[in-house]
Amino acid sequence: QVQLVESGGGLVQPGGSLRLSCAASGITFSLYTMGWYRQAPGKQRELVASITSIGRTNYADSVSGRFTISRDNAKNTVYLQMNSLKTEDTAVYYCNAASARLAPYWGQGTQVTVSS
Repeated sequence: QVQLVESGGGLVQPGGSLRLSCAASGITFSLYTMGWYRQAPGKQRELVASITSIGRTNYADSVSGRFTISRDNAKNTVYLQMNSLKTEDTAVYYCNAASARLAPYWGQGTQVTVSS
């Protein structure tokens, strides 16, 4: 049974930081491209950042320079360090595990709210 469990969301003021974590089980974690997506109310889900099995990263333009994705294969965990948060970063953040051969897996999501 595959599980992706996100944690670390919450309420933060503009300019603040949060670190999201996603713990994976039931997959060979090191072989998967891991990603963080987000979905704001009334908007489509969008890719925030991804990291391949060999550590290559990709970021949405809106978060480049502020967010950092990383992974720890020994802990089967992917992280998203979010700095200089803006109100427009408010969304539910989802963890994603993708491979070339199988349908992607999704976590249940964690709410991030940026507000003063």
